Amino acid sequence: MDLLLFHFAEITRCREHEPLDIALASALHQLTGALSVATLTVIQSADDFFLQARVTMHDDGRVRCEFEAPADPEKSVRVIPCDAALADAIRRKAVELEQTDGNGHCLLWLPVCLGDRVCCCVRLEYAAPCDADTRALIRGIVQVYANHKNLIDYSERDALTGLLNRRTFDTRFARMTAQGGHARQPQLPGRAERRHSAQARENWLAVVDIDHFKNINDRFGHVYGDEVLILVANMLKASFRSNERIFRFGGEEFVVLLRAVTLKNASLAFERFRKAVEEHDFPQVGRVTVSVGYASISSDAPVVILGHADQALYYAKQHGRNQIQLYDQLVAARLLQVQSPSGSVEIF
Repeated sequence: MDLLLFHFAEITRCREHEPLDIALASALHQLTGALSVATLTVIQSADDFFLQARVTMHDDGRVRCEFEAPADPEKSVRVIPCDAALADAIRRKAVELEQTDGNGHCLLWLPVCLGDRVCCCVRLEYAAPCDADTRALIRGIVQVYANHKNLIDYSERDALTGLLNRRTFDTRFARMTAQGGHARQPQLPGRAERRHSAQARENWLAVVDIDHFKNINDRFGHVYGDEVLILVANMLKASFRSNERIFRFGGEEFVVLLRAVTLKNASLAFERFRKAVEEHDFPQVGRVTVSVGYASISSDAPVVILGHADQALYYAKQHGRNQIQLYDQLVAARLLQVQSPSGSVEIF
């Protein structure tokens, strides 16, 4: 009982998803005698499901963490396709699925929901099928994990739009810059690999602002203003890859972290989003536009990169709105001056 309470305390003291996965693996390994425990992210592409490893703990206690893509640009993130039985269990949000592997070992899969979708699976390996008491213990531990995972996710999300909130930005930014700009996306089996040009791939930060948003609130009321925010947030999520990080910073301002793409592809992505907003018919409100300022992510502190993107956004606002502007190009063209240590900016 003391060991069980210890592991429950370890799970519930976690404040981020990664340590939570490790605490879960440790609890299941020590309390149930599993040969291995793994948490795997569920990736859906069309009607197919794939798995990407997050944490794997082996019977000798070794832990392998794969939260981020490999830094080697020649390596893809390894994913595995779900077989038909597991895919069906994920679709049904089944409590568990038992299978037998090629070595005759029992594999126990437990899908975990985040909100209304299955976000990951817990996989346990045993030499023989578990008895009823052990399976009940496993389900209880995984349910505690799922409940706490939902609490962490709730604390990281903006209540209105469901995007990441400002509080999570520094951690996500640090994780991206620590990895560098060479990560490749998961290569899904049976899907054509995306080709990249020889142009250097970098990480990018964009600040997005809804044009004349105060006028929308004043004219139509905050209910319609909130609906505009929700729809713009949904368009942001639809315009960028699933592993990009999109934040609501407050009010009508959003921030996007775009990873490992060329300048050309970054520009195309931001322009595609801008055009999608411009062409959308917002209920009651009608036409809405956005301005975007973005900058390449260097070794500077997050506040400096944010400042660069914000300067580009300010330039876009002052020169007609409904456009995207790149800080680096504005500085090269002497339309903006590099920000001084005092924080002043000169606009030519």
